[in-house]
Amino acid sequence: MEKFQAAMVLGGVGDALGYRKGHWESCLSGKKIQEELASMGGLGGLRLDPENWPLSDGTLMHMTTAGALVTDFWCLEDLYRELVRLYVEAMSSLQGRPPDPSSVESCAFLKPDNFLLAWHTPFNEKGSGFGAATKAMCIGMRYWQPEKLDNLVEVSIETGRMTHHHPIGFLGSLCTALFASYAVQGKPLVQWGRDLMKVIPKAEDYCRKTIRHMAEGRPGRRGHDAPMIAYDALLASGSDWTELCKRAMFHGGESCATGSIAGCLYGLLYGLKQVPTGLYQNLEKRDRLEELGRELHRASTPEK
Repeated sequence: MEKFQAAMVLGGVGDALGYRKGHWESCLSGKKIQEELASMGGLGGLRLDPENWPLSDGTLMHMTTAGALVTDFWCLEDLYRELVRLYVEAMSSLQGRPPDPSSVESCAFLKPDNFLLAWHTPFNEKGSGFGAATKAMCIGMRYWQPEKLDNLVEVSIETGRMTHHHPIGFLGSLCTALFASYAVQGKPLVQWGRDLMKVIPKAEDYCRKTIRHMAEGRPGRRGHDAPMIAYDALLASGSDWTELCKRAMFHGGESCATGSIAGCLYGLLYGLKQVPTGLYQNLEKRDRLEELGRELHRASTPEK
């Protein structure tokens, strides 16, 4: 359970570091970010707090997804209806954080009051961003067992295309969910990419059966490269938290997205032991993140 809690918290830490109240998220120079970090005393000298290091909309959407996954839903369709309701609510409660444009546009088409078509949104060629990927790690935590792979594939795709109705977008959701499940399973990092490729045909089959529409910038901007940057950072850094941050949180791309994914996966793999307490002690919404970690662990544990 501790690693589930660490995953939710460190996903928030990675997001807050990469975001830095919008300053580093919009900075195109990784060198400049590294220089500013050094002038602040380095990573170990940082003390994250809600005022100066807020979470971005990405973590709030991840928390929203997790909140639906721990409800007592009867079937997956009921889960999707709850996700629709919560996503629509989330768009009006982001507390001043700039929302992902694709999420805003797609949530306008979600229909909480339509029992049959609540989560059916029109195809959006611009819905290829990273927002689907950054809210899906909790899906892999909820359905981490190999025998739950079909559920993971379906839920990650449906959840992803509620807000990012383009394959590049919603397949990012599948990727981060899979990586999270591999981390919980204890699968060696070097196998993740290969095993991901084995699941792609299953995802394609599901899409062909259910999809409403088929269609054939910056580092981390798209749904397919944000998980890959996070994965590369994990491969290169191992259990070294500082090195992971250099590679996933402090670069001239969408560092809040890659940082959120990398931080969450790191938490599942290694926990909090090597992370300076100042980075998470006063993290915004830490208590709720830990609570969601506990609830995800409970929901994912088979009843005996």
